Amino acid sequence: MPPLLNIAIAIVIAAGVGLSSAWLAVERGNIFGLIEIGDWTASPESGSPDADPYAVARLARTGELPLGAGEGLAFLAEADHDGEPLAGNCTYRIIGQTPAARLWTLTAYNAQGRLMANAAQRQGFDSREILRHSDGSFEIVVSPEVQPGNWLPIATPGTFKLILRLYDTPLTTGSPADSTMPDILREQCR
Repeated sequence: MPPLLNIAIAIVIAAGVGLSSAWLAVERGNIFGLIEIGDWTASPESGSPDADPYAVARLARTGELPLGAGEGLAFLAEADHDGEPLAGNCTYRIIGQTPAARLWTLTAYNAQGRLMANAAQRQGFDSREILRHSDGSFEIVVSPEVQPGNWLPIATPGTFKLILRLYDTPLTTGSPADSTMPDILREQCR
């Protein structure tokens, strides 16, 4: 093959691989500096000037507004404790405690990142309104069907995600290694 053709093929392949990897990084979200605790993942630098360029591009594309480092940390869960994607036709039990925080909120979003409208008109919980056990732990049932106690209704035929935001938490400045997050346990699907 002529050398010019080899160079052209190499350029096309390099451009294809480069553009594909950039698209994947922006589409999948933050890929650098993630914190994983149990079923939950957070990107502590997404709201700071030190955010990686892929995170900045994703935020610009989606219009999301991340928490600043001094405000708190947002944890995302897209799968249950067994690694299965969160499905709108299933019931989940979120059990445990959160790391120390002045306030936390838990909200459910559809696959497109939008709040789900539902008959109960409840899109989330916060730490001030949750019913707790005597040891401080809690259980929240995420389900398309009415449940007693702390029930977070979901109304989506496909997958969904949960976001747990911890406001004014020491996790933004310390090590998350000894922290625990609530488990997301799948109970049943219809």
